[in-house]
Amino acid sequence: MLLYLLELFGVAVFAISGALVAARKHMDPFGVIVIAVVTAIGGGTLRDVLLDRHPIFWFENTAYLVVIIAAAVFTMIYTRHRTAPMKALLIADAFGLALFTVSGAQIAEQQGLPGIIVVLMATITGTAGGMLRDMLCAEVPLILRHEIYATTSLAGAAVYVAGKYAELDVTAVALAAMVTVFALRMAAIFLGWHQPQFTHDGKPPV
Repeated sequence: MLLYLLELFGVAVFAISGALVAARKHMDPFGVIVIAVVTAIGGGTLRDVLLDRHPIFWFENTAYLVVIIAAAVFTMIYTRHRTAPMKALLIADAFGLALFTVSGAQIAEQQGLPGIIVVLMATITGTAGGMLRDMLCAEVPLILRHEIYATTSLAGAAVYVAGKYAELDVTAVALAAMVTVFALRMAAIFLGWHQPQFTHDGKPPV
């Protein structure tokens, strides 16, 4: 039950981040809800499609959609009167990224897939929703910029796979993977860590 509630929390946070991006693009309420839905469940949906998992997780449990729509509506109402606390949202988003990375890894592992595919599915689960959001909002996807985001998901998924291969305790492995994602994301947010940028003009990476 606790894991399920945490997943709903993560979905709500991703939905809020999607709604905020849509608001910056001056979308109507329907557009805001669509972007919130895509952001929150896009990664898990793509994972399920690629793994041929049926029914897709939110088909089976529509509570995810209810939470997403409620979060989007709340965001629209809240931002009409107050400014969204972006630092707090980034922290919550990092937690959601960590949670969905591990859940994606666990689902892929249950399919008996090779470790590299487990890492890939985990990263898709955590980041593809945000990539789809940015594409629909005509922005360069966050994971393709120098922001440390998808890299944290990759690192956490690698820790998970390594721990499973070492036959360590399942709970300990999952926690270690989540801490890896969360800690790296916090370092990126508060310490200004970022990946080098590469250019075609011969200049060294920044």
